[in-house]
Amino acid sequence: MRILLDTNIIIHREASTVMRKEIGILFNWLDRLRYVKCIHPITIREIRQHRDPKVVESFNIKLQSYVELKTEAPESAAIARIRVSDVNQNDINDTSIVKEVFEKRVAFLITEDRQIHAKAKALAVGDRVLTIDDFLEKVTAEHPSLSDYKVLSVKKELFGNLNVGDIFFDSFRRDYPGFDAWFNRKSDEMAYVCKSDRNELLV
Repeated sequence: MRILLDTNIIIHREASTVMRKEIGILFNWLDRLRYVKCIHPITIREIRQHRDPKVVESFNIKLQSYVELKTEAPESAAIARIRVSDVNQNDINDTSIVKEVFEKRVAFLITEDRQIHAKAKALAVGDRVLTIDDFLEKVTAEHPSLSDYKVLSVKKELFGNLNVGDIFFDSFRRDYPGFDAWFNRKSDEMAYVCKSDRNELLV
């Protein structure tokens, strides 16, 4: 199954600062269900417009782990009606992205963009354009055997109760300078984590 990930999801996942605690759980589910993680050419163009060439270089490497849509869906009458209200480039991009779901070239789109959700509702595909929380609720309900499995048992835990020296965080520490300081500032906030039956941190 092909899942299209909007630009904001990619940034949440690959940026140097962790912005959404649930992003690791989302990608854990995508990998376990063997869904194909797709990105739109627009996402690549948007990321490459960043002013810092080092950020662009870092993202270019990370984007190679996603499947880029090679072509765009054709324009239909329904999409043309939506485009009438597009007033800037961001609106145009949003319509082009939701178009892939409308034309059934991907099964679902995951995005936190309210405007895209509004367009999906207008196109009667709102049930296939999901937020991170919507997606997690959907897969948990559809795959109870996986969500009950110990490895995928998701619990809330204070950051301060987690061991920042855990091997799980090594890759974050390598990729994101200042990770330990960021982690410590979050000590009184809640995190969503998965642990194995040996109490090893998984997500």
